[in-house]
Formats: sequence, structure tokens, C-alpha cells
Amino acid sequence: ASGKGTDFQSILDHINLGVLQDVKPVLLICNNVDAFALTRARKAGVKTKYIEGIVGKKFSDLDSRRDARRKFDSAVIEELKKHKTTVIALAGFNQIVSPVLIDSYSMRVLNIHPAFDTERYGGVGMYGDNVHRAVLANHESYSGCTVHYVDNSVDLGPVILRQRVPIKKDDTIESLSNRILVWEHRSYSKALQIHVDNLLNKNNLSKKDEWEKKWNERQKKYISYQTEHSVEIYGKILNEII
Repeated sequence: ASGKGTDFQSILDHINLGVLQDVKPVLLICNNVDAFALTRARKAGVKTKYIEGIVGKKFSDLDSRRDARRKFDSAVIEELKKHKTTVIALAGFNQIVSPVLIDSYSMRVLNIHPAFDTERYGGVGMYGDNVHRAVLANHESYSGCTVHYVDNSVDLGPVILRQRVPIKKDDTIESLSNRILVWEHRSYSKALQIHVDNLLNKNNLSKKDEWEKKWNERQKKYISYQTEHSVEIYGKILNEII
């Protein structure tokens, strides 16, 4: 994570409530020493590691930037091995991951993107408000979020799940962003559970309907928690957002 860490917090909350199962948070790595995500992790008793990132730094050429990314990811891999990490969730991480990390953890690095259509609204420069601005400018009827595996493209790795969020007539960048964030917080943990339960395996697809029922029943706990603590999480009552 690189910032506030609300997606990271939602994963912790799903674990604490017993919704997300067979997952243990062993380490939070940040490339921003001031990231509030670090505070969240320490409060939850999760180990943290700050590794100086490359965002905002100037490089003499593209090769130098790529080399810096590789060095960063090599340092990340060292930490992951120490903690026997098996799956990685990019939760508001603002740095493009290099092949060094992707190749070492193929189909085990997850990312969440704040758009339903990652082909039209993903890629370099498509993050945060830039995504919502583009979606609204094109007068789309819906947007949403996508959880996918990270590959050597940007935002175009194999999709684990997509969540559609309708766009309202009077939506602004802020209101759309807030409403999608609510669903990000519900979707990321679901995607992690899909990964852990190996549900994308063709041999397990027949279990999908039964799996969905069990997940939805468990997640009622998180939705109740999300509603009760919505002012704390979003600064507004949940009904005012969705």
C-alpha cells in the first residue's frame, strides 16, 4: 500500500469478522513512509516494512527507472520470503510492479482497479480520479471495480471478478469514487477468497453457486459492520453514498 490503506483495512476487517477465511496477514510493505496504511497495520498487530519507492523521483532515462523498479521489487521479494508469503494484494499501491516480482509470484499478485471496463479505463495514467473523470466524460451508464491478477501489462491481467456500479444522473467524480469504494471494500476480500479456495480452477467451477451462497451469508457480517461504521470509514452514512 502507498496511502490511506482503506482497501487494506477492509481486508483486515473481513478476516477479523471471520468472513475471509484461511488467510493470515503477515506483512504490510509500503513505499511511502507517511502512508496511513502503516498506522493501520501496527494497530492491527501486522508487521510492517518501509522500502523507499521510486514514485516522484527523477531518472536520467527509462532504463534507469526500470532498474530502480527491479531493485525495489528484489528488496520486496526478500521480505516476502522471510515471512513465507504466498499471496500479495496491491491495496492502493502507486508503483508499477516489475517482471522481477510478477515472475516470482505469477498468478499470486492481486490488484483492484476502480473501473468495470479495464480495457477502456485502465493502463498507464488511469488511476484514481483520472478513471472516474474519463468514465463520466464518456457518459457511461455504469462503472465499478475489477480485481485481477497482475501481469506485465497495466490493469489487464486475468480477471478474478468484476463488480458493476450504476452511474447516477447527478454523479460527480467524488460521489462516483465514494460509491465504488464501498464495493471495492466488499470485492477485494471476495477475490482473495476465490483465489485461496482455487475457485477459478475448472474442476471447481461446479461448486460456484454453493460457494457464492456461503460467501454472501458470511459477508452479511461485514456489510453490517460497514454500515455501522460508515461515518468512521467514509465520513458519511452509508445510505448517503450508495
